[in-house]
Amino acid sequence: VTLQPVHLIGVDAAIIFSDILVLPQAMGMRLSVDEGIGPRFHQPLRASSDFERLRDVDPEEGLGYVLDALRLARRELEERVPLIGFAGAPWTLMSYMIEGSGSKSFSRAKRLLVESPSRAHSLLARLAQLVGRFLVAQVKAGAQVVQLFDSWSGALGPRDFREFALPYLRDAVRIARTAGAPVIVFCPGAGWALEEIAAKTEAEVIGVDWHTDAADARRRLPASRVALQGNLDPCWLYAQPHQIRETTQQMLGAFGGRGHIANLGHGILPDIPVAHARAFVDAVREWRA
Repeated sequence: VTLQPVHLIGVDAAIIFSDILVLPQAMGMRLSVDEGIGPRFHQPLRASSDFERLRDVDPEEGLGYVLDALRLARRELEERVPLIGFAGAPWTLMSYMIEGSGSKSFSRAKRLLVESPSRAHSLLARLAQLVGRFLVAQVKAGAQVVQLFDSWSGALGPRDFREFALPYLRDAVRIARTAGAPVIVFCPGAGWALEEIAAKTEAEVIGVDWHTDAADARRRLPASRVALQGNLDPCWLYAQPHQIRETTQQMLGAFGGRGHIANLGHGILPDIPVAHARAFVDAVREWRA
């Protein structure tokens, strides 16, 4: 599955086929991924005893299958394109662990921030260490770039983002960077904080979601300072190929042609035709500044 996009649509990098929730699972939480429902923890964190049952994880032991997949993918790629590893950021992981699944309001996770901030900080700090070490292990296993997804950044207002998300994102990135590979940070829904995310994490690449204007993101974070990744709205891949080409090249022009990884502004939707994904890749390859 990791290799298919390289073979079928000609992307310039492969990203390991895994999930952000493998880390909480390794910490002892029972996880299932059900068709039509998505990922679900059967016993989410609610009582004090639930938090106390969580165990620390040695990536080579508890997540060795992910590292094996990286080693295998790296070998099969034969250096044709780089291999990307990834992990979920602490706030996003904690949100899932408390909610039990995806949520519209994240009221349970955010309630913890209000009612027991010390418990939240304790778990977030623990997750930052585990996430950072997991990314270091991925680099040692063959990942040439690693990415941190703080998928639920948009659930927090500025004050809470600065207290409960950004510091632990920073800590995880600092550990990950010790492995020597570039780090990409993506906080969809927090485009208002691009400058703060770049400054605090010192990541080499900052992801830009499709809610954020590409030219504005480039103005706020010049190419001389940091690379940007993004940010085509995935729904534009429902358009006809000629429209995909036009919209993609408008996006590329807005980013300015330097220090930019062309990508979608969020994950690809499952029913996008393969030919339309290929049209996006072709449009990027054809573009010239």
